[in-house]
Amino acid sequence: MTPSNPRHGVHIATIAHQASIWDVYLDIDGHVHPAKTYRASLRFEPPTGSEGESSVSTTVLIIEDSYEEAIAKARSFDDRQLQGLLRSALPDTD
Repeated sequence: MTPSNPRHGVHIATIAHQASIWDVYLDIDGHVHPAKTYRASLRFEPPTGSEGESSVSTTVLIIEDSYEEAIAKARSFDDRQLQGLLRSALPDTD
């Protein structure tokens, strides 16, 4: 069984970023695209109890012909790639 978040989504991975542990979820669009493709983004949930941090999401990164292919694609990202996607989704801290 794949753990899921109360906000829905499929748990893809758990990664470390700046001394924190983040959970990564695949969020599939609520409707199937007219061309019958599954479009999905990645959502990064901060550690429980972390102050000032909220979840962040990427734009749609995954477009596949089936739900299973979308999950497989998301799980094909390695930790380094997921960390880079998280960094790009986080707000600037200037």
